[in-house]
Amino acid sequence: MRALYDRITALVFALGLLIAVAVPVPSAAGPYEDALAGFTTDDFADTFDAIDAVVASGNPLATPVLEALQDSRLQFSAAEKKVFIKTKDAALLDAATGQPAAGPPPADLENVRLNNRLRGALNGAIGALTLMAPDPARRLSAAQSVFRTRDATVLPAVEKALEAETNARVKKALNEARAAIIVLAEDSSADDKIAAIAVIRERSDQESLALMAGLPANLAPEVRAAATDAVAKIQSNLAIWRTVQNFWYGLSLGSVLLLAAIGLAITFGVMGVINMAHGEMVMLGAYTTYVVQEFIRTRFPELFDYSLAFALPLAFMFAGAVGILIERTVIRYLYGRPLETLLATWGISLVLMQAVRAVFGPTNKEVGNPSWMSGAFDLGGILITYNRMWIIIFTGIVFVALLAMLRYTRLGLEMRAVTQNRQMAAAVGIRTARIDALTFGLGSGIAGIAGVALSQIDNVSPNLGQGYIIDSFMVVVFGGVGNLWGTLVGALTLGIANKFLEPFAGAVLAKIAILVFIILFIQKRPRGMFALKGRAIEA
Repeated sequence: MRALYDRITALVFALGLLIAVAVPVPSAAGPYEDALAGFTTDDFADTFDAIDAVVASGNPLATPVLEALQDSRLQFSAAEKKVFIKTKDAALLDAATGQPAAGPPPADLENVRLNNRLRGALNGAIGALTLMAPDPARRLSAAQSVFRTRDATVLPAVEKALEAETNARVKKALNEARAAIIVLAEDSSADDKIAAIAVIRERSDQESLALMAGLPANLAPEVRAAATDAVAKIQSNLAIWRTVQNFWYGLSLGSVLLLAAIGLAITFGVMGVINMAHGEMVMLGAYTTYVVQEFIRTRFPELFDYSLAFALPLAFMFAGAVGILIERTVIRYLYGRPLETLLATWGISLVLMQAVRAVFGPTNKEVGNPSWMSGAFDLGGILITYNRMWIIIFTGIVFVALLAMLRYTRLGLEMRAVTQNRQMAAAVGIRTARIDALTFGLGSGIAGIAGVALSQIDNVSPNLGQGYIIDSFMVVVFGGVGNLWGTLVGALTLGIANKFLEPFAGAVLAKIAILVFIILFIQKRPRGMFALKGRAIEA
């Protein structure tokens, strides 16, 4: 009997082993794999659930999957019930493993579709996934994304990230994101909503104003009162920041006007020449920048960030040489005849514009920003672009350098002497004809480096200078002919006034108003705000 029992036991064991080998038991899929299956049904509701499930799974592949879905690079095969990530170089990855897909792509491969509701949920989900990223910049971007989407499902992730956050700026953004979710949550208490409104009120930007203005009407009276106070404070703060922003825009415009007009102030003040070709000197400087950048792009692309350093001296020398040539060949024969000088320089400006069209064509040319002049940053409630900021700094450097040259160099001393009394300067041995040529060359050279700066913020075309010549004359006349400090004050005054008028009157009417103001002003003070002094001038 014992032997029979042993044989039956061995037979049962062998039969069980055979069944186990022949009919394998399917392994249980994990939560991440189960979540991916929701993308294969081509149903918006299932996709919505799948997004939440992928986030909840905590799988390292969750972020690449959702980013691929956001970029329309997540694909599925309904027949194989598999999901794939299409990389930016068109390779196909298995979303379950992150490895390259084996075999040929399925024949029924399609993109996972999205609608507006899914896009909002997707933005919030990606934000929740990146709230704990090692990079503070990514965490900040994620917190800002959550503030905009206000997805209540990511509130636990926000609170968890808030507890672990050490970066002050990111922590502030996380607090704002948490407040934005709480203030809209139906299950939040009135005290929590009031505290959240206080946080949003301190943010005081357009997004916080839109959030406060869009709160539902069925709020508790104390919550509604807090929201109304918050809206009033945010609007007041925004009005202050708009004023600061307009002042910054005016300062930026004033620096551009100063850079374009400062060379004209020198030639007009020393020589009394109405140079209508001054704008074309600016244009030549901008095209010099274009030529330098094209040469560097094709020959030494690694030096592109230094292209402006090469362009500045070349633009100064080229525009200055053209200016000296114009003075020696045309203007020297027209001194004392302002109408003929005006007509002659206007004709020269047309010749220069047509010459540039013949060489470079009539279309705009691309002049790029070096990396250190690209982008922008927030300062309080205003946006400051790097190119405008560097132009303001550059204008200040040019102005100070020009003042130092006029005060401490022999050329500057002789220029001031000729400006104040040309006959007396000639009598003491100053070669006024030489000073005229060098002055015209200096003014034209400064216009050339103004063109380098303007190429970073304006279109480089044959008509570039025409947009600044009238404004330059207005600045010089308003500030005081030949007075650099007057040119500085005039440029900044007109620039700031123009930017403060634009929101009320529009760009065109603002310019007309400025022009009318200058006409009335010079009726009262014909020599401008800061008139030059000297017996020859006053005579």
